[in-house]
Amino acid sequence: MEVALDIYLIQHAESVSEKEDPQRPVSEEGKATMEKVGSLAARLGINPDIIYHSGKLRAKQTAEILAQHLRLSDKVRERPGLAPLDQVPPTADWLEKEAASGTRSLAIVGHLPFLDKLASLLVAGNEDIGVVAFQHGAIVKLVPAGRKYAVQSVISKQLA
Repeated sequence: MEVALDIYLIQHAESVSEKEDPQRPVSEEGKATMEKVGSLAARLGINPDIIYHSGKLRAKQTAEILAQHLRLSDKVRERPGLAPLDQVPPTADWLEKEAASGTRSLAIVGHLPFLDKLASLLVAGNEDIGVVAFQHGAIVKLVPAGRKYAVQSVISKQLA
C-alpha cells in the first residue's frame, strides 16, 4: 500500500540544562526561535490535522508555540512512544494506520535520537542511516514517495 500522509517532524526548541531545571523547559532563545519558525510556518500555509508531542515539557511547550501560530491550539496531543530513546517501528506502524484512516498530515514534536531514527526508517527503511541533520525548533517535512517517504523541505530559524 502506498502511503498518503505528510509528516512534519520537529525537534523541540532549545531548552535549559537539567542542572538549571530538571524539567528542562524551553529556554528564552528556544521560545524566540519557535516564534520565528511558527510565524514562517503559518505564512507558508502549514496546516497539519493534529500536533503530537512526547509529553516532556520542552516538547509540549514547543508544540504549543507552533500550534498558536498555526491556529491549532485545540489540536495538540500528548502521545506515548515519542521519547528520546523509544523504539521507532511502533510509531512507523501507527503512522501507517493514521494514513489508512484518512489523516492527511500530522506533526510530531520530539527529541533526538528518536526523530533521527524515525526519519531514517521512513525515508531509507533503515533507522541507523541518518537522513536529516535535525536542529532545535526546525520543521522537517516528509512527503509520500511510493511506499516510503522523501524529505521535501526544512524550515529553520535561519530561514525565518
